[in-house]
Amino acid sequence: MAQFSPKYITFDCYGTLTNFDMAGGARIVYGDRLSPDQMTAFIESFRGYRIDEVLGPWKPFREVVCNAVERSCKKHRIPYDRADGERIYAMVPSWGPHPDVTEGLSRIADKIPLVILSNAANEQIHHNVALLGVPFHKVLTAEDAQSYKPRYRGFEYMLDTLGCGPEDILHVSSSFRYDLMTAYDLGITSKAWVNRGHEPANPFYGYAEIPDTRGLAGLVGL
Repeated sequence: MAQFSPKYITFDCYGTLTNFDMAGGARIVYGDRLSPDQMTAFIESFRGYRIDEVLGPWKPFREVVCNAVERSCKKHRIPYDRADGERIYAMVPSWGPHPDVTEGLSRIADKIPLVILSNAANEQIHHNVALLGVPFHKVLTAEDAQSYKPRYRGFEYMLDTLGCGPEDILHVSSSFRYDLMTAYDLGITSKAWVNRGHEPANPFYGYAEIPDTRGLAGLVGL
């Protein structure tokens, strides 16, 4: 990606900026009920069911999490208690940033407006954002858009809210499945992949790869 000075830098939050530890939450709740191998398989199922849960009509994020826990329990023949899903959901606001985030974003926050588009509940996300340690121009959620990524509607809602086009932003994410594939489809040509080890590289989607957010300043000439 050529050096670019965008009107906005837009971000995925959970996983990219916030150390979104659903796997850790599952270990806390189910770790004494499952062997290590069973725990690994359960976490993988939980990850996949969360993706599946957001592909249809919008529902509260609480339901996304609890439904994914319930379906994972069913698959692995574990008794399901709604309180277990609620317990994991309640952990989300306490999760803070990856170690690089405050430093990386502080290099650009006073020069280019920063925007979040997150698959989040409004009752939770602002606690996570406060822990990032830098100001944001806008914090937009799936609840606001009534649609979860990777569906297009959230991105369209963000662009409409900002009053700009796909050519005006740099979108930053650690996920192809949730963000960068959709950004590609919608003509967002300036994209940065923060390689946090969640997914393998896929150069087809046309992005700049950075190991963490400290690399963003160089992408925008700062």
